[in-house]
Amino acid sequence: MVRIRFAPVTASKRVAPIFPVHDLEASLAHCQRLGFVTREYRGGGYGFAELDGVEIHLGVTDEVHAHASAYLFVEDADALARAWQSAGAVVNLPEGTEWGQHEGAHVDPDGNVIRFGSPIKHDEHARGPKA
Repeated sequence: MVRIRFAPVTASKRVAPIFPVHDLEASLAHCQRLGFVTREYRGGGYGFAELDGVEIHLGVTDEVHAHASAYLFVEDADALARAWQSAGAVVNLPEGTEWGQHEGAHVDPDGNVIRFGSPIKHDEHARGPKA
């Protein structure tokens, strides 16, 4: 019998997806319109976007078909969708899911997907997902 030993694992404190982008300045501006606080890395080619404690990193790439995605757990998916729509973003409006989340999505100009969701309210869960 072979025993495998693993090194002790420390608890992760947070995770930040890295979105590949082609134009960092345009991507930071897009994130700002969505309500993110942004900053560019002093060394260039990299940036940060933060919204309510959630951080997304933006890294410049030359790859044509590079895409990533992130899921934001929010208190009110409908409120976030309205805020992003009022900022001019195209948003797939939140809908109830069979797994208990009220989810929507936004695709940024580089093709990266930000999905977001909040727990379904009891009356919405009774109706189920929209067909």
